[in-house]
Amino acid sequence: MPRVLRHTLLVVVPVTLAAALLPLGYSNQLLLFNFVVFLTLAQGVNVIYGFTGYLPFGYVGFFGAGAYGFSLAVIHLHMAPLAALGVGALAAIVLGLLLTPLLRLSGAYFAIANLAAALAVYQVVSNPNLTEITMGPYGISLSGVYHPQLSYAIAVAVMAATLGLAVYLRNSRFGLALQAIREDAVSAAMAGIDVVRARTVAWLLSALVAGLIGGVFAWYVSVFYPDTVFSADFSIFAIVFALFGGVATVSGPVLGVLILYGIYNAIGITTPQYFQLIYGLLIMGLVLFLPNGLVSLFKRWGIDVP
Repeated sequence: MPRVLRHTLLVVVPVTLAAALLPLGYSNQLLLFNFVVFLTLAQGVNVIYGFTGYLPFGYVGFFGAGAYGFSLAVIHLHMAPLAALGVGALAAIVLGLLLTPLLRLSGAYFAIANLAAALAVYQVVSNPNLTEITMGPYGISLSGVYHPQLSYAIAVAVMAATLGLAVYLRNSRFGLALQAIREDAVSAAMAGIDVVRARTVAWLLSALVAGLIGGVFAWYVSVFYPDTVFSADFSIFAIVFALFGGVATVSGPVLGVLILYGIYNAIGITTPQYFQLIYGLLIMGLVLFLPNGLVSLFKRWGIDVP
């Protein structure tokens, strides 16, 4: 069986079916929606960090850009929600293009610069002087398009497409080129890989993923404030989930979200002090004993995971 088909059947299909069918028998759709959002964001981080080595501390900037692009298209252009999602995705891609000079940096310099860029975007949209355009610090209200069932279905579709993108990168020549760049950009360039182009494409694909799911998030909640969609929690959780499961894989971020977000919902809301303790111990144990994530444990046992 071809690897692409095997990875699709083992990860993409069951995860998508579970996300699509669980609302039929599980009443807490908000929990499932957040799972879909974080899984999509974790895979988006996987695209830029797992396959190219760029750690995006400010990844939430693309998420917020997508949310505001969608919302402002609905408010000012009176666009239908499905069409407005395209505007949200475009806003994230435009932001990604504006930030491509950051790709000249590496390591901590890139991570910090990316975080600063996300904070700058937040300051722009929350500026009281731009209230007539962005609604400033007073937040967005989209009650006229509120449709949790349809927006949830679109979120599942975006998640499935993102998983499919991860499968492609895992098994394609382009994905192998990105991994070669991650290991040694100079050697990759000497081997004939267009390093700048490959990094830029991965960067924009990652921005597209966050922008799309950010727009769906705005549609689903319909009422939010700037500090909600630009919260650093989105970046931190997405990065931790991806790292915990294992980056540059398809199943790694899925495992990370299932375990860590499951623990958060079990004890994080009611007893946050215990959650933070368990969370910290798990991450410390991962760094010390499984630096390549949980999937590396399966590989030690001779199990080939996608």
